[in-house]
Amino acid sequence: MSAPRLLALDTATDVVHLVLVQGEQVLVRALPGGAQASASLLPAIRGLLVQGGLALRDLEAIAFGHGPGAFTGLRTACAVAQGLAVGADRALLALDTLAALAESARQQGETGDAVWSVLDARMGEVYAARWCRTADGGWTADGPVSLYNPAALAEAIERAPAALAGNALVVQAEVLGPLATRLGVATWPAAVPDGAALAVLARVAYGRGAWIDPALALPLYVRDKVAQTTAERAAIRARP
Repeated sequence: MSAPRLLALDTATDVVHLVLVQGEQVLVRALPGGAQASASLLPAIRGLLVQGGLALRDLEAIAFGHGPGAFTGLRTACAVAQGLAVGADRALLALDTLAALAESARQQGETGDAVWSVLDARMGEVYAARWCRTADGGWTADGPVSLYNPAALAEAIERAPAALAGNALVVQAEVLGPLATRLGVATWPAAVPDGAALAVLARVAYGRGAWIDPALALPLYVRDKVAQTTAERAAIRARP
């Protein structure tokens, strides 16, 4: 079977990441996320397809990062991927954003078979999971993707040490920096769910036949509460 032609996108962070895969050729694009993502995403996808000389119906599948991450970003990625998949009658693949962090760390030089992906969840918390490399070149979670406060995350990492990847290494540097030093594990703060990482995950998911019904596609919401009360914000500002 010829190598699949795949489009993948992730809008879980403050950068929109896109990739078009044609065999060994990988075309990537990154653009500002946040409030601009919904307006810029479709034109960017069209531009990427034009660059690759493809139409949507030339693809075998469309993949999206289902999270965790920013709520608006997750909804945008899911809705756009659903619409494209239904409109072009293509297969849909849901990719784990935190697995993309692990793959990004591997591409940056991480040689271990396990990685803790740690993504800033704001409100003083972290989305995290421990990922293990699989024989087909993908990643599988060693437990559920969870929302941690820094102390609880440090305890979890202490129980199963591995390299750390993601922007929580910067945001929670006071906790995770000394922890990594004490455990002697590598840190990859620049790991992101970029196009190169998404390309690997999309190929693996397609090879596994991990297609989902577009009508059943959902973002991975790990946190139920998305805003703080005025009193909670004041309490945080008052902390030493």
